[in-house]
Amino acid sequence: MSLKEILMKLVEQKSPLLLCDSQSEWEAESLLGSLPAPRLSASAYLQPGLYIAEINEGGYLGRVLYKLKEKPA
Repeated sequence: MSLKEILMKLVEQKSPLLLCDSQSEWEAESLLGSLPAPRLSASAYLQPGLYIAEINEGGYLGRVLYKLKEKPA
């Protein structure tokens, strides 16, 4: 699954999550509109409720791209 497919799935589900890295927080829709195409096409894995991680060339989980965080009410 690509990062784009994961983000689209979160948007379609109207997921109440923020995606966080070490510097900022975003909604999935914002990342869909701002990330470059090569980044969006990267293989990734969604661990529901926890994180989105890249999948490396060997097919193993790589670094965590985004931690998932509930939006404040």
